[in-house]
Amino acid sequence: MTDASEGETRPAILVTGATGFIGRALMAQLQRERRRLIALSRDGRQARAMFGPDVWVVESLDAIPSETRIDAMVHLAGARVLGLPWTAARRRTLLDSRVGVTQALLDLMRRLAQPPRVLVGASAVGYYGATPQSSSSEPLDETASPQAGQFQSALCSAIEHEAQRAEALGVRVVRLRFGVVFGRGDGAYPMLALGARLGLGAVLGSGRQPAPWVHVDDAVGLIRFALANDGLRGPVNAVAPDTPSQERLAKAMAASFGRGQWLRLPAAPLRWLAGEMADLLLAGQVVAPRAALAAGYVFQHPRLEPALGELARGGQSGG
Repeated sequence: MTDASEGETRPAILVTGATGFIGRALMAQLQRERRRLIALSRDGRQARAMFGPDVWVVESLDAIPSETRIDAMVHLAGARVLGLPWTAARRRTLLDSRVGVTQALLDLMRRLAQPPRVLVGASAVGYYGATPQSSSSEPLDETASPQAGQFQSALCSAIEHEAQRAEALGVRVVRLRFGVVFGRGDGAYPMLALGARLGLGAVLGSGRQPAPWVHVDDAVGLIRFALANDGLRGPVNAVAPDTPSQERLAKAMAASFGRGQWLRLPAAPLRWLAGEMADLLLAGQVVAPRAALAAGYVFQHPRLEPALGELARGGQSGG
């Protein structure tokens, strides 16, 4: 299929992972604004059916001619981190699905007659590692260091290191470190909400571990803010200012459906079942969105309980 906007002179926004949870919400907003869009997807047929004829869908970045005008790239592609156990093969898949696409984006940048103005890449708060700290710990800002010897930290560090290479090409690079993204369409929220509705929401381990999160409206909002704000660069914590404990999250989720919360799951069986991946559930980070706030971003959903109430009522606007 050729470029749906062939002959267009407007510069495009290229989005990888466009059919994923955050990608769909972002694309919907950009399509409503009639932006010129290029979507990279492994399943071109599905992507074309999803976005329609106005989006140029490519299954390989090699299909993009060097004279194509691309103003911005948003890199959201990557296999799900939470799910299958972190075997050696799975770790390789998680790394390759992110770093491999970043390398292909860098190759495209070098090939284009003019490189993009900005690359916005998705990383995660896992960059800071997992520590069983209480939610009252001093918040981590974007200057905090990664944790040696932890896979999630090493994965995020590798993702960000590869993205930073675009700076040598004169590209402004923003590395968004996402917390858990809550939205009705996909991600963690639907399963958590189902458990809460059924009275099966659980406190995991001690329940004191921090649970950084962000509403999908703000996930998309921060991407758009990073695209538009020429003064923003480097790491940006894409989390709500309100970091609850996991116990508070479980209780608030249940309360949003008018239910109580009483179940507890001990840490030991979770670690036995999931190994190091259990750190995503049993340990966390108190993370502050200092860079975003300092740059002037205003969160649509800064507090947990109102955000969960809005989602429970079906009021999500972002996807």
